[in-house]
Amino acid sequence: MLIAITGGIGSGKSVVSRVLDAMGYEVYDCDSRARAIIDNSGEILLEIAGCISDDVIDENGALDRKALASIVFADSAKLEILNGITHGAVRRDLAEWKNRRWGGSRPIFVETAILYQSGIDRMVDEVWEVTAPFEERVARVMARDGIDREAVCRRIESQKIVVDSPHENVKVIINDGFTPLLPQIIDCVALSDT
Repeated sequence: MLIAITGGIGSGKSVVSRVLDAMGYEVYDCDSRARAIIDNSGEILLEIAGCISDDVIDENGALDRKALASIVFADSAKLEILNGITHGAVRRDLAEWKNRRWGGSRPIFVETAILYQSGIDRMVDEVWEVTAPFEERVARVMARDGIDREAVCRRIESQKIVVDSPHENVKVIINDGFTPLLPQIIDCVALSDT
């Protein structure tokens, strides 16, 4: 079984993933894999520069992620272009990763902030939606990334979509800072293993 761990920026997806990793489960992290794929593909870097801006490539020929973020989180059309460039490569990489691990008795996981936009929702058997109050998410991202409230709100807004047909098998994990997280994860694993 392949299970998606998803939720908006600052919701705590990575915390859930780290707990699962500590429990011995394998987790594919879409963000870090996308970074590795982009960093190791001159073709993708050139496509990003050509479609978004030459300013996103630094003097060493590497992707300037801060410059890229400032452009795409302020321009939804450019964010859509970036997603179009990267999503197919990530889905192919995820499929290969899954095939190398498939056949075991335990579930494997994929962490993604943009489950439906990326098309990964069609690859998973189950979805764990990590939620947190809006203000808590904003505070977490401001502290983590050292960016201002306005930048965080733009990122949150850029992740919003209306889903016509949500995944049929969704479990919700509340990460509000008060509700104990570990028992929720253990319960979800137990339900998914049956």
